[in-house]
Amino acid sequence: MTRPPSKGASAAGPSLFAASAKIEPLAARMRPERLEDVLGQQHLLAAGRPLGDAIRNGSIGSVILTGPSGTGKTTVASLIGRYTRQSVVVLNAVTDGIPRLREIVQEAEHRLNSEGRRTLVVVDEIHRWAKSQQDALLPHVESGVISLCGATTEVPAFAVVGALLSRCRVYALRPLGQEDVRQVITRALHDATRGLGALALVMEDDAVQWLAEQSDGDARRALGALEAVAVTVTPGASITVEALSGALGVRVVSYDRIDVDRNAVLSAYHKSCRGSDPHAALYWLARALLAGEDAQVFLRRLAAIATEDIGLADPAALQVVMTAWEAYRRLGPAEGERAVAQATVYCASAPKSNRLYMAWALAREAAQGTPALPVPAHLLNSEMHLRADEERRVPYQYPHDFPGAFVAQRYQPDELQGRTYYRPGPFGEEKRIAQRLAWWAERGGPPVEPQGDQ
Repeated sequence: MTRPPSKGASAAGPSLFAASAKIEPLAARMRPERLEDVLGQQHLLAAGRPLGDAIRNGSIGSVILTGPSGTGKTTVASLIGRYTRQSVVVLNAVTDGIPRLREIVQEAEHRLNSEGRRTLVVVDEIHRWAKSQQDALLPHVESGVISLCGATTEVPAFAVVGALLSRCRVYALRPLGQEDVRQVITRALHDATRGLGALALVMEDDAVQWLAEQSDGDARRALGALEAVAVTVTPGASITVEALSGALGVRVVSYDRIDVDRNAVLSAYHKSCRGSDPHAALYWLARALLAGEDAQVFLRRLAAIATEDIGLADPAALQVVMTAWEAYRRLGPAEGERAVAQATVYCASAPKSNRLYMAWALAREAAQGTPALPVPAHLLNSEMHLRADEERRVPYQYPHDFPGAFVAQRYQPDELQGRTYYRPGPFGEEKRIAQRLAWWAERGGPPVEPQGDQ
């Protein structure tokens, strides 16, 4: 049980927002004031780590901090300013633009000339700034008038212009572990100055653990739910899972339909199908559809999987996908999603072969390298055959006039004769295809490469 000491609490219980200093949300008030108190980011801030040592030494320069919400990007930015004794100015990329930046630069120049003190400009949500706005930072960062600390939940390579990115060091913060979130909650309950300690609230271990699990590594989310409950109960009350559940609301699926999360989920889905794990493939599909993604995005990916990763090992895979696509169009999302799930399981559990994918790449490469080779004369239509040089007038042999509907004759240009592209694998339908190719090869058809392992 987490039971903060009640020392200093009055009988009536102090108001949570009695002092003006406590108007800030609990998450803002509980921001660590020392590097040693930052949780979950020891891979960056521990002694001997580049970021932590640079902050302690005051030689941090300009940085981009990336990571999910609630992992401490703003906290680290404030600590950079504190440890390096710079004046910290926060720009919000949603509400502030270039005019505000000009004002900050003028103030920074004055401060640097009069006080010898540098200015750290923290640009929150820097990915929301347009290219022209980000470019406006360049000359001032390069001249040293300001240091930049950009915070973003996106991948910096996608979200920050290259010229600015090359002048910054990039550090990735990780989601907090459950034990880290537990410590964040416990600190807030015990801290009588900045947190909720003066209220002497009681929180059972199962409630602490539940909140840590439901916060998805987001300390701000955990503290927001805790504060929402704290303002509705009397001092000394017990905080329950039920109360926290109501305050936390519906958990939002981590999925950005425009950028990073979408690509990550699609990649995980494709690799799960390719890796023959239908369970994981269904999970990633569900994650995306719960976030509002169009199921046809996954049907297109399944069509690619059917030809790239399954191929002729199971030719029915493409038919299953296209049938599921038609079912989805006719039924709509509610019932149609089950058809997408069915196609997902089929493709994930189908035998795998990339031999068709490789054969097509080789054939394209050959065609690109020999774009002008003539078609063999005996393969031309009748009129074109008569126009060919007499030396090239080799009669075409109609396969159905021969036993087994097969006769050996050239079908590629002379320069490519004997070249093979498709090499069937040993699984599924391709095993039978390999047998047919071998039968034709024995009768003078194109050679068959050894199958080998896939």
